[in-house]
Amino acid sequence: MAKQTNIRLDDAVKAAAEGRAKRRGLTLQGYVADLIEADVNQARAAFMAGAAAFLAQYSEEFEAEVGEDRYPGLPPEGQAESAPRDAA
Repeated sequence: MAKQTNIRLDDAVKAAAEGRAKRRGLTLQGYVADLIEADVNQARAAFMAGAAAFLAQYSEEFEAEVGEDRYPGLPPEGQAESAPRDAA
């Protein structure tokens, strides 16, 4: 669901932004929304790339530390944990 946000721009910035929006065939609202979305997506992509590089660099250390235990805290496959008899 989209939410409305109000921003304040000085007159020169607003006029320049309206001009850029018009050249792109957008409203000022659409232009600003596109800029924010692009910035957020760029930051997300940069984070994910950094995380992937970090994991690749330290994959051997992670494997040595964690091994194949993909779900720490859960019993190994085939060993169902039973609840105590007095559990409600």
